[in-house]
Amino acid sequence: MIARDKLLRAATELYAETGFRGTTTRRIARRAGVNEVTLFRQFGSKSALLQEAIRCASLPAEPPRLPARPADVREELLAWSRLVWEGLWRHRGVIRTSLCELETFPELAPRDNAATVRAARELTGYLRRLKARGRIASSVEVSSAAALYLGALFTDAMSRDALPFLYRRAPSESIVDYVDLFVRALRLTSPRSRAASPETR
Repeated sequence: MIARDKLLRAATELYAETGFRGTTTRRIARRAGVNEVTLFRQFGSKSALLQEAIRCASLPAEPPRLPARPADVREELLAWSRLVWEGLWRHRGVIRTSLCELETFPELAPRDNAATVRAARELTGYLRRLKARGRIASSVEVSSAAALYLGALFTDAMSRDALPFLYRRAPSESIVDYVDLFVRALRLTSPRSRAASPETR
């Protein structure tokens, strides 16, 4: 593993454990097994390193993609949602810490290139494509719909272990429930019925 990756992993682990103030450059370098000078050469500052660590922690570097040409919407959303939830759950410690410290350290807020931000854009774009094809109700405001759905996935991943009384079903079952509720709310139509929609005439 190269020094940059070691530093990112060490910073992510320490930040989840001790927050911004407890995550010193010395401790990061020691855990990563590199010289502290290497940290500054790679990232310039502790803030820059932590920003990158938080950005990389929420989801894979390349977030899951939704098809450019929607077909089986329920199955496409299920596959995508499982990957998004798994990424959030895997890194819930660092995400929770960053949310708690956001008011004190606003520079750690997600940027446009953050994986969670890109996932929101991915879902919004997918819903827009569905709407353009007359597959969902014309009254659906896609940005709000995407925010509502991602909020459900995010809240589940962040709070499932803290609030077990709210989550009686396994994550895999809950994700199916979320997708089914979402699809019903969108009033999804099949590709064959879209010709009847005024938006496709």
